Amino acid sequence: MEHKIGLIGCGTVGQGLLEILSSKAADLKETYDFEAKVVAVNDKIKGSLVVPEGVDIPRLLKVLADGQPLEAYLGGKPGASKSMEPLEMIERSNADIIAELTYTDIKTGEPATSYIKKALRMGKHVVTSNKGPAALHYEELKKLADTNKLFLGIEGTVMSGTPVFNLCRSGFAGNNILEVKGILNGTTNFILSKMEEDGMEYAEALKLAQKMGYAEADPTADVEGFDALAKIVILANVLMGGRLSTSEVKREGITKISRPDILQAKKDGYRYKLVAQAKKDEAVVTAGVSPQRLPLSDPLTGVMGAQNALTFDLDLLGKVTIQGPGAGKTATGYAILADILAIHRRGRK
Repeated sequence: MEHKIGLIGCGTVGQGLLEILSSKAADLKETYDFEAKVVAVNDKIKGSLVVPEGVDIPRLLKVLADGQPLEAYLGGKPGASKSMEPLEMIERSNADIIAELTYTDIKTGEPATSYIKKALRMGKHVVTSNKGPAALHYEELKKLADTNKLFLGIEGTVMSGTPVFNLCRSGFAGNNILEVKGILNGTTNFILSKMEEDGMEYAEALKLAQKMGYAEADPTADVEGFDALAKIVILANVLMGGRLSTSEVKREGITKISRPDILQAKKDGYRYKLVAQAKKDEAVVTAGVSPQRLPLSDPLTGVMGAQNALTFDLDLLGKVTIQGPGAGKTATGYAILADILAIHRRGRK
């Protein structure tokens, strides 16, 4: 079964998806009867490309690796498609799935939210790794998808390729989630790990995180807890039926934690982690993000470096902890593929 895919955003995640679709093409066809045709790509910096018959993905990846604009793929052929904005691309392309992979704006969710709405109104399924629309406008977007009998996939928004929503949808079917508690930001976990393991001061550990690509030049979103805040709001609302806004959730980052704090916690048998937590008490869902001293018996304390982890407290199973990468080119690209395959299974039914 063939699916026509349009990408909005072709940075790290978009190229990760393209690499997977190329390297796994034969396996996906043999195992799932799944074939992907990438018919449109749009990127704020790299330009746009519309090829209704589908691109040659390895050749497109070569163009991107060489730092050329997307239009270079066409080689100046007569009739080459003109550059167009994302909303126009959504309308004019023959894609039946839009992969929305643009940057996150946690304050407004734009322009990604407008792209998703446009695609859903045009009858196209949407998969996204963008936290903004999922944290701020999920209920509205899900209602729009349901009204149009379409799929809205957000697997890549919380723990990259480590399955959260697919796990809960299938593996935890029949359970009620009473609490979700976890490490949802790899940058802060890396910094805290280095402060404990290597005796670094906060500023030194942050500088190393930036050097290794775990932290941005402006690390505010990570170290002040905004990234973890967006993710726990998504989990609380999507999995636990909450109606939380990011503005009403308490948030505290790790910037006030010193090396003596870390060492004292270690001496007392505890370990600092930036914990994002959501609880459900009857119909009331609450959430928060804060640095916490966790006992070493807690499974989250063994999660070091840039890894992410979540502990679910379920009414039937009790506590279940999952751990895996919370970021990365291939991991997040895989999350997008997982949602596309969910659309594929839905179509086959």
